[in-house]
Amino acid sequence: MSLSSMVAFEASSSPFLFSQNKHQGGRLMPSAGPRWTRMSPLRWIPPQAALAAEKVGVTGSDADRVGSLSQVSGVLGSQWGDEGKGKLVDILAKNFDIVARCQGGANAGHTIYNSEGKKFALHLIPSGILNEETMCVIGSGVVIHLPGFFKEIEGLESNGVSCGGRILVSDRAHLLFDFHQTVDGLREAELANSLIGTTKRGIGPCYSNKATRNGLRVCDLRHMDTFKDKLDVLLRDASMRFKGFDYDVFYLREEMERYKQLADKLEPFITDTVYFMNKSIEEKKKLLVEGGQATMLDIDFGTYPFVTSSSPSAGGICTGLGISPRSIGDLIGVVKAYTTRVGSGPFPTEILGKAGDTLRMAGMEFGTTTGRPRRCGWLDLVALKYCCQINGFSSLNLTKLDVLSGLPEIKLGVSYHKLGGERVESFPADLELLEEIQVNYEVLPGWESDISSVRNYNDLPQTARNYVERIEEVVGVPIHYIGVGPGRDALIVK
Repeated sequence: MSLSSMVAFEASSSPFLFSQNKHQGGRLMPSAGPRWTRMSPLRWIPPQAALAAEKVGVTGSDADRVGSLSQVSGVLGSQWGDEGKGKLVDILAKNFDIVARCQGGANAGHTIYNSEGKKFALHLIPSGILNEETMCVIGSGVVIHLPGFFKEIEGLESNGVSCGGRILVSDRAHLLFDFHQTVDGLREAELANSLIGTTKRGIGPCYSNKATRNGLRVCDLRHMDTFKDKLDVLLRDASMRFKGFDYDVFYLREEMERYKQLADKLEPFITDTVYFMNKSIEEKKKLLVEGGQATMLDIDFGTYPFVTSSSPSAGGICTGLGISPRSIGDLIGVVKAYTTRVGSGPFPTEILGKAGDTLRMAGMEFGTTTGRPRRCGWLDLVALKYCCQINGFSSLNLTKLDVLSGLPEIKLGVSYHKLGGERVESFPADLELLEEIQVNYEVLPGWESDISSVRNYNDLPQTARNYVERIEEVVGVPIHYIGVGPGRDALIVK
């Protein structure tokens, strides 16, 4: 769907910066230097291109991009989540032996499509599951809700996706219980107008128990003689903290019966994944790491406290899987051609009003996990460059470029400044500063044509290529993958 009905902003054909703040008006001012710089299309193509093309269904000379990815590679979000990581993981998975989740839980919502176009919404299971030869690993940094885990497996198998013997769960992963979800909602209610805007999937409370060292792990399911006492401590602690959580001996008894059954059911999946992952690396198997959420939601580097409770940036790969930093090679950052975020928190380039609503409908921006409408805005290159610096991305995957079709003009947020005009060099930690920040926009001409059927970069309209190349120029990272639709084949390898 295009954005032909969106409100256009006035600008001439010459380069401009558009300075705007949500709380104030905007103004046009001349930009310094060229509007964009053409990048050379010439590059060396290694001999494995044909093999890579056969494996992933990517045709043409650009298929070497996939085949030449390092032994241990990763796909991470570089905005506030919902960038389309699952689709790229699904496409790349055929070229890897293992796909692993390293952090987060069922708050992730990764939408993928099989070769027949059937839609799958995954929350815990890695997005490599549709590829029959791929082993899927849920690492020690993930928090796992077992009822949801098995429900997801049942949904996959009922749609013809075989999961038997293809999913490994870390014995060190923490268990997320139903009461964590209840507590999550109670905590949000306490915050009232200052709520975080969580998915209420219990992620934060579970990680909180992990940090206070009274959580239960998957390996505890093998010791039911002590499991009851440990669970009793957790439940009593929650009932004392939250008046809305009712706990008694009958509740504990029901949970114990439930988890005795779940323990037996999970046993075939339980693995020392630290050993498995490192052994696989020694055996030269190829590993692809799938991040949940994104860097701007990172507990350390995101817009705290409006963040998730784990580390979705590159550091989370090592801590969540137990593999060495020196084993990690290519990291691909996934970024939408515009910006979205769900829940509360700063959003410097947010588009308010009718234009934001139109962008939301055009991109179908509603959460996979919660169904909540996403806030929408222009692409923020200050935030993107910040994410690139933290993660050291070797390349980017620009998704949903097709959604911008039909716009006469498109804006890129290229820099920040304070109200007095002082330039802000990087994405700030201070929330008060973020609320007052003014964004300097470059206004680029758009394109009218539908690009959803384009599969070769040179076949994109010149203005679309200008947009892609200007992003590369500002953030200093090449864009190797461009999404032009939801399907598996709707990908340009550049």
